[in-house]
Amino acid sequence: MLKFILIFLVSVLVSSISQIILKKSAVKKYDTIIKEYLNVRVIGAYSMFFLSTLLTMYAYTGVPLTLGTLLESAGYIYIPVLSFFFLKEKITPRMVVGSLFIICGIIVYNI
Repeated sequence: MLKFILIFLVSVLVSSISQIILKKSAVKKYDTIIKEYLNVRVIGAYSMFFLSTLLTMYAYTGVPLTLGTLLESAGYIYIPVLSFFFLKEKITPRMVVGSLFIICGIIVYNI
């Protein structure tokens, strides 16, 4: 089961990275609307989302549904950390408290 948990966490990480790539692409100016939606970053990010979906589906073959929702909450940790390093966003105390409330709520709901 540990193998499937690790695959699930990698899936959430891949999804989080693709969100960061999409955000970086969204702040960039493009000449045309076609270039805005059909560029390497956007296509790569959506390909990563697809890969993440496949990994998640595979991980659910060895992980109970209740544990899957807990593992999905890792995204609330990954996103601020990745945003800090790649988008130079600040991690505020409010963000930390909010993320902790979300994670605690998910844990309490699943217990």
